[in-house]
Amino acid sequence: MKRAVSLLLCSSILASGAASADILSEARFGVMQENICILDCDNANKEPGQNISAELLFASPDFLDLIWSPKPYVMGSLNTQGDTSFGGFGLHWSFDFADKWTFEPSVGYVIHDGELASPFPQGDPRGDAFTEEHVLFGSRDLFRTTFGLHYEINETWGAELLYEHLSHGQILGNGRNQGIDNIGLRATYAFGN
Repeated sequence: MKRAVSLLLCSSILASGAASADILSEARFGVMQENICILDCDNANKEPGQNISAELLFASPDFLDLIWSPKPYVMGSLNTQGDTSFGGFGLHWSFDFADKWTFEPSVGYVIHDGELASPFPQGDPRGDAFTEEHVLFGSRDLFRTTFGLHYEINETWGAELLYEHLSHGQILGNGRNQGIDNIGLRATYAFGN
């Protein structure tokens, strides 16, 4: 089931990109190390592994000029070990700060196929083992926040170091909110150059 959801998310991303080729800005592909320790390390030992990440950025529409012209994006991330995969959409900003270097934050919304809660009743020893291995997100809907450091190799190609955080923030859900932090490297391709 998890693989089917992930394949569906990736297929819809590619289909939307093909249908919108005239407004595509960039494609980004990479590998993310899942669930690293950043600030809260209580869950960093759960779901280790890599995600294959793909993202399509679109040209910023004029009405977004008021908020520094972010580019809308769609994305998908497939876990290589059958753990949490996800896909969604959001807004992506780019701020130049040095020759060929940009700082790139984004905010978005994703749906994932990970665990929401333990399937075992409280006090069941199987529940303890389950929670030792799985991140319990508490909501199928999550916010996705990223911070990227992008280097422009040439007019077409670039490289990016990316950090991403997923959680519901007690806004899209309540109760469990373990969240997850990922870090990785991506190659970027700019269309129309």
